[in-house]
Parts: sequence; C-alpha cells; structure tokens
Amino acid sequence: MKTPRTRRCIASGETAHEASLIRVAASPDGMVVPDIAAKLPGRGAWISASREAVATAIRRKAFQRAFEGPVTVPEGLADEIERQLAARALSILGLARRAGRLAMGYDGSRGAITASLPPAWRIEASDGAADGRRKLDQLAHGAAPGVPVAMCFSAGELGAALGRSGVVHLVLSPGPEAAAFGVLMGKLAGFRATGPQTPDGPARES
Repeated sequence: MKTPRTRRCIASGETAHEASLIRVAASPDGMVVPDIAAKLPGRGAWISASREAVATAIRRKAFQRAFEGPVTVPEGLADEIERQLAARALSILGLARRAGRLAMGYDGSRGAITASLPPAWRIEASDGAADGRRKLDQLAHGAAPGVPVAMCFSAGELGAALGRSGVVHLVLSPGPEAAAFGVLMGKLAGFRATGPQTPDGPARES
C-alpha cells in the first residue's frame, strides 16, 4: 500500500498526512481554488480540512505567503471546499455501484449487513424515515458493530448520484471505493456534521 505523504498546513504550520489535508491551487488569474483531487498543475498549498483552518489561513494571510505573491481568496472558500468534497464522495458511491460494491434499499442493506464480509460503511439519507434506520441500526449493532454511518446526504442527493430515486439506505462493501470514501468523510467532517445526531449534538464520523 502506498504510504501517505506528509505536508505542512499553511494555517497551523504543522505537518500531517495528505489524508487529513486539502490542497489548494492558484488559477491563472490569481484566484485560490480547491484542488480536492490534488491534480491541478502549478504551485499548490495544503491546509487542514476544517472551516477553522481556512478561517485562520485567511486571517493570517497564509495563502499569500504560501503562493509568494498576491492571490485572491474568494468569499465562501470553505463552503466551496465542502461542496466539492460532498460531490466527490457522492461520485465515489456511483463508482461503487457500478463495481457491485454498493447495496441499495432496505432489503439490500439488510443482506449486506449480515453478509460474511463485514461492510465498510453504511450510508443513511439525512431525511429518511427514522423507523427503517432504527431497525438497521439494531441489526448492525449485533451483526456488524462499529461500522461507521454517514448521514450527511439527502435522499435526493443520493438518488441523483446513483441514478435511482428514493434512495435512503446504502451499504458500502470493502474495496478501493470504501477507502476513498472514508478519506473524504474524514475531510468533510471538518466542514459539516457527517454522522447521526446524538443527544449532545451532531456526531461526526471519521
């Protein structure tokens, strides 16, 4: 397995694995843009995956120092990073469906939870009915304890990504898609609550 590289966060100055950082690049006209896939050409900079880190970098003019010149930080940069992370996570679910590693629907999810190979992730629509989710929670508690649950996408978002309406329950099997999805969820948790609600507030899965 490829060892994750470490990078320095421009907001804190600390080094961390790329899996917990976001790359940003400067467009030809000097606009700071998110580079979620870390593939844009040219000089780039890395920042911890959180709204707090983006705000700190802006306040300390860390983007200008990182790019060694005047750059424009667009208003809503953190929101755009969140949007792109969510879109990429949804596209990963589409890849998993085509690869046969994504169970959909209540019955499909039940079967995947109780399969001999434990699931990697459960995905529950944020606006889905609580009753079905509660039943799957109980089943998973006994058959596949500890499986993380992502609950930060609506049924409409999931359906659009998967080409199927009314998608509420999903189970993602182990594989490259699950690994990529997990990294994205860890990053997305710095920008929105990704897990089920808890009595103390929104839980964040990583």
